[in-house]
Amino acid sequence: MLSNDARTLLQAAVPTAAAGAVAAVISGIVAGGKGAIGAVVGTLVVILFMGIGMVVLQRTAKQFPQLFQAMGLMLYTTQLLLLFVFMAAFKDTTLFSGKALAFTLLAATLVWVAAQARAYMKAKILYVDPDSSKAEKPEKTGSTA
Repeated sequence: MLSNDARTLLQAAVPTAAAGAVAAVISGIVAGGKGAIGAVVGTLVVILFMGIGMVVLQRTAKQFPQLFQAMGLMLYTTQLLLLFVFMAAFKDTTLFSGKALAFTLLAATLVWVAAQARAYMKAKILYVDPDSSKAEKPEKTGSTA
């Protein structure tokens, strides 16, 4: 993983973890211990799903740059569907609060996407190879008259 990719991952994961900590405190106050557990589980699921997705997307971009945009759209759609499936699978659990899990999944996902967008906007990624200006210039062919 390149340093830009690791930096972007960190800049998305840290605000998400902070939002999850706030959600855990609020859920703990509102719904007790089960609410706090639900919020922590929701935060970990979002960080795990979105982090894996970001790594997969970066590897795809390196190997198949022509598929980057389509892969990104497919990846985000798949991530959201997996989050809904996760919520549906644990909606009747007694281990933690389902409402705290759902609200934390939503909040953490929104924070992740916003933080990732901000990280990409702030990144100073070169779009042109700076060494290409030093390369040999092709000889002119054809008539000059």
